[in-house]
Amino acid sequence: MEKRCWGGMGIVVMGLFAALHAGAMGATMGAPLDASAAASSTPQTGHIAGHVVDAETMHILAGVGVAIQGTSLEATTDGDGNFEFTNVAVGTYSVRFSYPEVLPLTKTDIIVKSSRTTHLEVEYRLVPAAREEITVSAGYFEESRDQPVSAIGFSSEEIRRAPGSAGDVSRIIFGLPSLGKVDDMMNSLVVRGGSPSENAFFVDNIEVPNINHFPMQGTTGGPIGLLNVDFIEEVSFYSGGFSSVYGDRLSSVMDISYREGNHARHEEKAGLNFAGAQVSAEGPMTSNGSWMLSAQKSYLDLLVDLIGTGAAPRYADAQGKLSISLSDRTKVTVLGLVGIDDYDISQEDAVEDGMDDRVDTQSTEGVVGLNWFQVWGESAYSNTSLSHGFTAYDTEIFRTSDETLSRTNVSSEQHVTLRNVSLVRLGGSHRIRAGAEATWELNDYDLFVAEYTNEMGNVVPASARNVRASESRWSAFAEYGTTILPRLSLNLGLRGDYFSYSDRVHISPRLSLSYALSPRSSVTAAGGLFYQQLPSVLLHRADRFEDLKDPRAYHLVLGFTHLLTPATKLTVEAYDKEYQDMPVDPSLPTMFVFDDLFGWSYTRRTELSDAGRARSRGVELIIQKKLKEKLYGMVSGSWSSSRYKAYDGLWRDRLYDNRYIFSVEGGYKQNQRWEYSMRWIVAGGRPYTPIDVDASAKAGTEILDTGRTNALRMPAYHSLNLRFDRRFYFDRSNLTVFLSVWNAYNRKNVAQYYWNQFERRTDERYQWSIVPVGGLEYEF
Repeated sequence: MEKRCWGGMGIVVMGLFAALHAGAMGATMGAPLDASAAASSTPQTGHIAGHVVDAETMHILAGVGVAIQGTSLEATTDGDGNFEFTNVAVGTYSVRFSYPEVLPLTKTDIIVKSSRTTHLEVEYRLVPAAREEITVSAGYFEESRDQPVSAIGFSSEEIRRAPGSAGDVSRIIFGLPSLGKVDDMMNSLVVRGGSPSENAFFVDNIEVPNINHFPMQGTTGGPIGLLNVDFIEEVSFYSGGFSSVYGDRLSSVMDISYREGNHARHEEKAGLNFAGAQVSAEGPMTSNGSWMLSAQKSYLDLLVDLIGTGAAPRYADAQGKLSISLSDRTKVTVLGLVGIDDYDISQEDAVEDGMDDRVDTQSTEGVVGLNWFQVWGESAYSNTSLSHGFTAYDTEIFRTSDETLSRTNVSSEQHVTLRNVSLVRLGGSHRIRAGAEATWELNDYDLFVAEYTNEMGNVVPASARNVRASESRWSAFAEYGTTILPRLSLNLGLRGDYFSYSDRVHISPRLSLSYALSPRSSVTAAGGLFYQQLPSVLLHRADRFEDLKDPRAYHLVLGFTHLLTPATKLTVEAYDKEYQDMPVDPSLPTMFVFDDLFGWSYTRRTELSDAGRARSRGVELIIQKKLKEKLYGMVSGSWSSSRYKAYDGLWRDRLYDNRYIFSVEGGYKQNQRWEYSMRWIVAGGRPYTPIDVDASAKAGTEILDTGRTNALRMPAYHSLNLRFDRRFYFDRSNLTVFLSVWNAYNRKNVAQYYWNQFERRTDERYQWSIVPVGGLEYEF
């Protein structure tokens, strides 16, 4: 029934696309180009407006030349750093910014829509153009002095159109070589051999603990993204060696900037796709402010009820941003995000699908915060935020075989964070970024685990834990950046962290270097020490865990970049990441606790040791082409090895050690209305521990052959995702229709081998089969 449901949706949407494409082909033979062109004889136009500041000091830049490439339209920023183009023909453009004696900057994928204003907030890095040849090679890639290695950025349009993402910001970066393949059904980020517990997410200088619906407690992963990608202006992703400005994470940081609402007029938007419906609105607020707000509601449960079978998640979310400019140097923004989730599997469905357990779970997650941005004089600025984040879980798990209660988790996690990041340019090439952060946590855990037989066949007695705990984390950081020689730049950072739970202070030095071999090539390096507190839900499983050391990791990254063309860049990086003081469980001496995604809340742990070790090493290559004319894309590949040493002292492959990953993604803009894109990924099979068939049959539950922990590998993973976009421009509104086909050739990728207790045999669970994901967005 489920396959017929997906197939029916696919036929309808693909039929619509066939009709639309036939109309476009007919236009070449004298027929109207499309409905939007036929609706009005007046050419559809929109506007581009923006604001330009110095990327280093955030000071207003007047006199910047602004040109829309491919047209004769040019302008210059005024005394407030503003510019505007009116009556620009609808379509996709590149906008070039230039300033006397510095390198130009080019912003690609600027979409102009009918009767709407596209607003650009431009941070222009003023890099001296010492020679003419440098000017020729620069512009499409914005290099960061603060993060010269392991950094990549995506614009709002690159985020929106990514195939295989379904508007999920985490899935957008799945094509990067630093990301391991976990499971199509989850968007958990496994970065350079780490785990989903090792990543941080920031939105407008506010840390968001988890950016997903149905968040996995103790990690940053989940199945469905929470953020509205239409609100995102840009994303910066740092996969290693990141600045001392960020802490309490071992692997990566994703820094997300939300755009501001329209300052000139009110605009509304409605969207509909395979999973749910979304509405949003934005507009001006007085003469110096703006707002935007969106709400989303899933309806997968209604489709399942209609066909009368299965279970589906139910979720909803709301988010918004308020921006007020108190002066040309002071801005206050308010951010709010909230998600509500519910998932209930019936006993009948659990038995039919061969599940050992059935789940009834509800969760609520979100954050609300205020950020104060202040420019000080001509050479300094600061960002100060105050936020409250919260997550609540209410979960019951029942054994399918006899419907008895197996586990419960009623818990809430709250934190209040005060964060400041400031920059001062001292003169010449010298600059300092510094700041501090304080977080107060209040956590409530009511956890129950019934007696069960663990992976080794040992009976684990029932346990209950009811804890209300408060704790705090304090940090201070500073980073000095300068240009030592004309071609050599350096960043030297230091961070101090205090975790009240363990009552320990950690000092983390960081260093990064960049040396320009030529106007088109450079070599980079970064290294440092990184600490992270264990997830609170794990620490509070037993009082004695306060004696555990906090995990740490040493990063070393070496890189080489070369501009093949002004719009195409080659990056090669090699890395080594060494973990120490990792938690391991004496009762499961071959397992690695950090890779147990579901065990934070639902595994009874009374003893842990910090004797664990791990290491990840690899080489990555990326060739990225920005949209200059009709083509854009990225080719990437990596080879890596990720291993751990558990309580028994033996080294084994970590759970997400793919060894090799190769991906190709890109797109073609046929014209201003049609766009086609694709992503193909192939990855080595993940390690897994085989099931002990005889022991499982005897015990009536899954028992692993722990003597061969992670000794076998699943078949290689590969999948092709396709996407087609069709834009319609009307006099005062716009319509975008899209179809994305996931796993287009229906590859049967294994997600898990498990013990089927009803058929008493080893069975397989597969990742997604072919799935058509269609939808539309109407702006008015």
